[in-house]
Amino acid sequence: MARIKLNLQLFSGERTEKATPKKREETRKKGQVAKSVEINTAVILLSMFLFLLFGRQFLFDQFEHVMKDFLQHYLLKDLTNQNASNLLSKIYMQILILIGPFLGVAFIAAIVANVSQVGFTFSAEAINVKFDRLDPIQGFKKIYSLRAVVELVKSLLKITIVGAATFFVIWQSKQDILNLPYIGIRAVAETIYMLVVKSGLYASCSLLVLAILDLFYQRFDFEKNIRMSKQDIKDEYKKSEGDPLIKSKIKQKQREIAMRRMMQEIPKADVIITNPTHYAVALKYDEEKRDAPFVVAKGVDFLALKIREIAKAHDIITIENRPLARALYAQAEIGDEVPEEFFKAVAEILAYVYKLKRKI
Repeated sequence: MARIKLNLQLFSGERTEKATPKKREETRKKGQVAKSVEINTAVILLSMFLFLLFGRQFLFDQFEHVMKDFLQHYLLKDLTNQNASNLLSKIYMQILILIGPFLGVAFIAAIVANVSQVGFTFSAEAINVKFDRLDPIQGFKKIYSLRAVVELVKSLLKITIVGAATFFVIWQSKQDILNLPYIGIRAVAETIYMLVVKSGLYASCSLLVLAILDLFYQRFDFEKNIRMSKQDIKDEYKKSEGDPLIKSKIKQKQREIAMRRMMQEIPKADVIITNPTHYAVALKYDEEKRDAPFVVAKGVDFLALKIREIAKAHDIITIENRPLARALYAQAEIGDEVPEEFFKAVAEILAYVYKLKRKI
């Protein structure tokens, strides 16, 4: 009894195959890429706290300058409309100088974090309003999905990491904190400043490690979501390649055009080398354009007969050479120069043809 093996994946539609390049390109155009938001957050935080660490002197000097101006000059001026306008303008400018570098660092870090993950990409479709996202049933399903569990675990880990980093820094610096009542105001500010910076650096570095792990998970989840079934791949192939019947008609039309073009070139040939009945190869030599004779037409059986008929109608000399005709037909395509091993044989034939034409 014969057994027939069936591929059940074709019927079940189970997505087990890796996404094709075309599917990946379409997914990218929709703005769906494998990236981790946690990478962006961690890189931005790390960049800002590094700026706080290395730009400490600049920030302290700028803050001190703002406070001196405010306490020594601004509070002593009469409050008029003009003075108030000038005062607000100066304060805005000084605040901008103070927080501007933060915004610049955060902006550059955000760009670097995104580009390092997915490169430069823009999708208008990603920012379109999708009303199906407002569906409460779909939202309920997302709450109890695996992704929701992963996001919950990530949130708990982030809280734990930030809390642990802060506790570690405070515990490590407990003696400095206890000494705060006994030191000057500037020393207090610098101590608190460095505690905040150290806590931020420890937390952001820990978050960066978590973010890298999340990036691996996001890529794994992305690959799983864009998988295709065998039927999907077949359908995509049909769409990209077109209907087989249409393809065959296009190829047939291309062959017909190539055939007409070849027939139009035969009257320009110098000689036709034949089998004599089965093969025919038309050659031409133009020393101004080519270094060697080249094939302008070739054919077998019925096509060879048509080549001989056109050659006869245009008084092109036909030479019978069975092995040469077969070899040229097999080894040279239309437009190709004659292979080097046949130079001598073809040169002798052309010399004979030119001699006959001079006599005529």
